[in-house]
Amino acid sequence: MSTPYLAVIGGSGIYDIDGLKDAAWQAVTTPWGDPSEQILTGTLDGLRLAFLPRHGRGHVHSPTDVPYRANIDALKQLGVTHVLSVSACGSFRDHMAPGDFVIPDQFIDRTVNREKSFFSKGCVAHVSLAHPTCTVLGGLAADAARAQGVTVHEGGTYLAMEGPQFSTLAESRMYRESWGCDVIGMTNMPEAKLAREAELHYATVAMVTDYDSWHPDHGEVDVTEIIKTLGANSTHARGMIAGMPARLGADTGCDQGCATALDFAVMTAPDKRDADLVARLNTVAGRVLG
Repeated sequence: MSTPYLAVIGGSGIYDIDGLKDAAWQAVTTPWGDPSEQILTGTLDGLRLAFLPRHGRGHVHSPTDVPYRANIDALKQLGVTHVLSVSACGSFRDHMAPGDFVIPDQFIDRTVNREKSFFSKGCVAHVSLAHPTCTVLGGLAADAARAQGVTVHEGGTYLAMEGPQFSTLAESRMYRESWGCDVIGMTNMPEAKLAREAELHYATVAMVTDYDSWHPDHGEVDVTEIIKTLGANSTHARGMIAGMPARLGADTGCDQGCATALDFAVMTAPDKRDADLVARLNTVAGRVLG
């Protein structure tokens, strides 16, 4: 395996990392438009790092409007091999408390207004999403978070909702009781799907800020407590990221096929492929399209 290059997609509170060398903001253009923001690149203890503010600096993109395809393409252009998605979430489980980190290994995608694939008419492909995250990368992140004193839950189902409104009480109860979801957020789909199509190792770190509306005390949550939790989560996330260089080596032992997801995925015959679309796919799928 090549030397790993880690990207972190998250909020503005997580990329102020002590010890980041040669830090610079880079503008990257893609065939899918501009990414959410310029990308901060640098090196931390020998590990190449890239930070992409998902909503842009100043939080200008709603979850629906985030340019997910451009974000993943831009990271792949830079040579990124591993992506940690760091985001806030609500909890459906009493034991997944505010301040805890959850490393989900499954998603339910309830988003409806987002482009969810790089492929389309003229070049059709189907990748496996049975196991949509890299559990090796997720395990390394969990270990790094625990070293910060965070309670970490490995495994679980993340419900991705469209937003920007939060769920109703009826929806929250359904997701928790009937669907068996563990946490809820608005950003990890189609991000995980696109990362798989781009053959990137992808894992989510979902930071619990509060309980979703199913919880009997939901309406009594003190906003100041939520803000306090958000601040603590950001601090712990920075510490977790700082711990990744010691853990993410050249051989992570991933056997899930993240880096070879397209090996048998492209269905369209070579002589039937749309040349313009194939050109747009060069960064994410050039390995198999030639």
